[in-house]
Amino acid sequence: MSKKKENDGRQVIAENRKARHNFFIEEDFEAGIVLKGTEVKSLRQGECNIAESYAEVRNNEVWLVNAHIKEYSMGNRFNHDPRRPRKLLMHRRQINKIFAAIQRKGMTLVPLSIYFDDHNRAKIKLGLAKGKKAHDKRQASKERDWSREKARMLKEHG
Repeated sequence: MSKKKENDGRQVIAENRKARHNFFIEEDFEAGIVLKGTEVKSLRQGECNIAESYAEVRNNEVWLVNAHIKEYSMGNRFNHDPRRPRKLLMHRRQINKIFAAIQRKGMTLVPLSIYFDDHNRAKIKLGLAKGKKAHDKRQASKERDWSREKARMLKEHG
C-alpha cells in the first residue's frame, strides 16, 4: 500500500472507506496511538488494515480493537500480536463526551484513518457515528449517481 502525502503534512497509512458508506459520521476526533517499536516500523511500510476495527471506552480509556498491523518482517522475537487492542490517547473531556454519546444515543466509535502527522507521530482519526439503514445507503448511492450524471451532462453540453 502506498503512502499518500496530503497538503497539511499528513502521511496517510490506512483508510476505512467503508465507514462513510455504513455510517453517518456526526463528529470526528484525533487521537494518538500507543504502539510498540515493531508496530511503528510496520506502519511506516504501510502494512495496516482498519476495515473491520472499532474503538470502545473501557475503564475511562479508549481502546482500538481488531485493527490489523502486520508483523514486522525483521522483528524476530520482539514482534507484536497483529490484532492486539491498542490504547488511544485522548483528553478526558473528549472521552467523557464520547462515552455519553455511546451510552445515550447508541452511537459507535469508528476509525476513519491512520496517519503520521507533521511531527512523525502515529495518529488515528475517529468518527462518532450512527449506523445507516439499507434504505439510507440506497438513497446515498442514488444521489451520488445523479451528481455524477449531472456533472457528465454539464461537461458535454457546455
